[in-house]
Amino acid sequence: MRTSFRDRVVWITGASAGVGAALAHAFAARGARLVLSARRAGRLEEVAARCTDRGAARAHVVPLDLAEHAALAGAAREAEERVGPVDVLVHNAGVGQRGRAEETRIEVVRRIFDVNVFGPVALTQAVLPGMLARGAGRIAVVSSILGKFGAPGRSAYAASKHALHGYFDSVRAEVHDRGVRVTLVCPGYVRTEISTHALEPGGAEHQRLDPGQARGMDPHDCARRVLRAIARGRREVTIGGWETWGVTLKRFAPGVLARLLRGREVD
Repeated sequence: MRTSFRDRVVWITGASAGVGAALAHAFAARGARLVLSARRAGRLEEVAARCTDRGAARAHVVPLDLAEHAALAGAAREAEERVGPVDVLVHNAGVGQRGRAEETRIEVVRRIFDVNVFGPVALTQAVLPGMLARGAGRIAVVSSILGKFGAPGRSAYAASKHALHGYFDSVRAEVHDRGVRVTLVCPGYVRTEISTHALEPGGAEHQRLDPGQARGMDPHDCARRVLRAIARGRREVTIGGWETWGVTLKRFAPGVLARLLRGREVD
């Protein structure tokens, strides 16, 4: 199942940098009408200007914090009033974690779930009814390979990504015969700011680019592969390098993966 994105309304969260900005550029080059969201309005405006230069039919900025769930329905109304009904919703925004479970405050766990899980759920609930009424739409969820297995120092983050898989696998089954497709994307290491802004046990930002992130794939390469998966209506796709073997090991040799991860600090 393939689609053209020309003049389609594509809403991307976490669009101010990294994979989100790269996705905005990729959809812009295909003539999409863009809605770009993140907390940093200034960065969003810069991305929007570049998208217009790259061929976007339109690039509208809707700043939002996914942890502010009550504001998401209003943001959806604004997006549809300004740009049009949402054809493709890309859940890309998220917050990472650096810290062991026994040290991480419950408030930090809640923040991670508010942004990574309840935000996408609330935004989906605001946009999905319109897609179903039109009998067409696509929802893409940028999860992680840690949505398939857990790792030391990432307990709350991995749990939030597991939750996304459970929720959107269920949504996919519910809406498949009503014209809406759901794609889950599981990237490994990508060179983005996620480790820099990841939350440490007390809630402070990590403020470091970890070695795994520094060695990761280019976000524009990741974005091209995400766009292709959406266009083809893929149910789920894994993207990355050697680290994605963890997904295969979890399925076919879980004991081996458990031994590899045991007591190991993941960078």
